[in-house]
Amino acid sequence: MTSPARRHRSTSPRIVVVGDIVTDVVAVLAGPLTAGSDTPAAIRFTGGGQAANTAAWLAWRGHPVTLVGAVGVDREGEARLAELARLGVHCLVRRCPDTPTGTVIVLAHDGERTMVTERGANLRLTPEHVTAALAEAADAGHLHLSAYPMLDAASRPAGLRALAVARGRGLTTSVDAASAAPLRQVGTTAFLSWVRGVDLLLANLDEAAVLAGPGSPAARARVLTGVARHGVVKNGAAGSVWAERNGVVVESAARRVPVRDVTGAGDAFAAGLLSAWVAGAGPAEALRHAAELGAVAVSVVGARPVPGGA
Repeated sequence: MTSPARRHRSTSPRIVVVGDIVTDVVAVLAGPLTAGSDTPAAIRFTGGGQAANTAAWLAWRGHPVTLVGAVGVDREGEARLAELARLGVHCLVRRCPDTPTGTVIVLAHDGERTMVTERGANLRLTPEHVTAALAEAADAGHLHLSAYPMLDAASRPAGLRALAVARGRGLTTSVDAASAAPLRQVGTTAFLSWVRGVDLLLANLDEAAVLAGPGSPAARARVLTGVARHGVVKNGAAGSVWAERNGVVVESAARRVPVRDVTGAGDAFAAGLLSAWVAGAGPAEALRHAAELGAVAVSVVGARPVPGGA
């Protein structure tokens, strides 16, 4: 895999990413899913999980990154951690002997994907583990939280602790809204109260509709700045929008590339954005780097970069 998005080792502050680590079973369907019968597909087992994917793309960019999460004491967990280590991700992971590593079945077709999820050991991430991991990451400058831990009651305390500890240490913070359906289940008011005060709140168009209501991507991004310093709305092939509390709105086009699989594209987008932003880039430049990495992600099957790819 080749792309100008790849960079040499960064001297920027370490980013700590907190959230899920899973095995993705990715089925790229040859046609629409046929209920009650067979649908041909190309099927691949690979590493996944929003937080793990973002950490992987950050490492691929050469940015120092630590991943905090949980896996089972099983072959799947060992494989996921080995993959991340090969990419250069520093993992501070809780290993749960009585719970399997999480698994997600991803059905991809015609630029869309549907996910069937068993979060497994991710539900066992604890506030104590998060606190200890952040203490170990003494050189961290930014915390990025995938919202998945907060969207389930079992792991919510760990997600909330991550934000609290980061704020207490003076780190900048960002949250990716994760998924529209569980956002609706926990409720907009509750979720926005949990993330109030973060520096960056990222959402795709569906998630932004849940959190900000009707309106254009720019209007929804502006609504997000009511709880976060900056609101970013990802709109796939239609590009992205960054809004500031002072009313400034920056829009960016997506890069046009052949699409093989959109799985993990939003996670790569977040990695490109964060890597540039924590290094001092402004909104337009950060969105450009985000679009570059998202374009690389959709050109491969699976949610991760290829270890050793240039």
